[in-house]
Amino acid sequence: MAEHAAVRNAAGLFDVSHMGEIEVAGPGALEQVNHLVSNNIAKLGIGQILYTVACKEDGGILDDLLIYRLGEERFWLVVNAGNLDKLAAWTAERIQGPTVTNLSGGICQIAIQGPRSREIMLACPLFASVADRLGDLPYYEFFETTLEGQEIILSRTGYTGEVGYEIYVPNELAEMVAESLMTAGGQFGLMPCGLGCRDTLRFEASYCLYGNELDETTDPYEAGLFWLVKMKKGDFIGREALALRKDDPEARRLVGFECPGRKVARHGFRVFCGDEEIGVVTTGSFSPTLGKVLGIAKIRRAFLKEPLTVEIRGERIPVETRKMPFYQNPEQRA
Repeated sequence: MAEHAAVRNAAGLFDVSHMGEIEVAGPGALEQVNHLVSNNIAKLGIGQILYTVACKEDGGILDDLLIYRLGEERFWLVVNAGNLDKLAAWTAERIQGPTVTNLSGGICQIAIQGPRSREIMLACPLFASVADRLGDLPYYEFFETTLEGQEIILSRTGYTGEVGYEIYVPNELAEMVAESLMTAGGQFGLMPCGLGCRDTLRFEASYCLYGNELDETTDPYEAGLFWLVKMKKGDFIGREALALRKDDPEARRLVGFECPGRKVARHGFRVFCGDEEIGVVTTGSFSPTLGKVLGIAKIRRAFLKEPLTVEIRGERIPVETRKMPFYQNPEQRA
């Protein structure tokens, strides 16, 4: 709870080195990486980042990932830890010509999140030489620089709903960077944070989590990620299946809801309309920021406007649907 509050009110420091980094580089990389994902990376400039999904031929989501464009024909795919081996092998099998390198074992990623994260980054002496670039860095952009003679990446995305930055560094520099940030952030209320509060933070901001809202049986439309599917860009893996699934009346959709009282509808709990089972809870938690018990469920789209109940420990509890995201800070993208 204290870590969650620190990120909402000041800042938190996360070790997210479990995330994977796969580099695709060489002639043809742009075209081939673009074929792997649903969004259109051709519109990316060097130094820009794109959120997208990689789908199977049937439209199911293999992973949601970030793509960094480091050069005309050089890209990083930043993927979820649980899907790293799967995505690394899948990418290597489908990329012909450009080099595919799994960099994950040698790179640490440190994330700083919260309304005071920009002040802390600017106060950290390690980044004094690039302070101007950091202060002006737009949302979903990055730049490369050096630290102790080694290349690092500083980016600005986030998974908490707050202003935030990521620092990609060689393993041997990670401890120094973390300690320097903690020292610089002391006066701003910076707190080291774990992945428990990272989950409640992303849940309040209604970001999808692979294994909860996303999996290989779920397509981007069902996950509310329709805006990541660019049919007009040309062919990509899963395109034909997604064209058929987009308006399927039996498809599922995500819906937010609020539970009465303090009972929490956890992942996997069943959702009903009357006596008909229509879906499942993907995430449920007490919201520390809003002081409510909230949840996200994946239900059949025909029931989106119908009254819902959730089965909690054998009892069906009526819930009220709520608009997502549950929490939004307009400063995040500023």
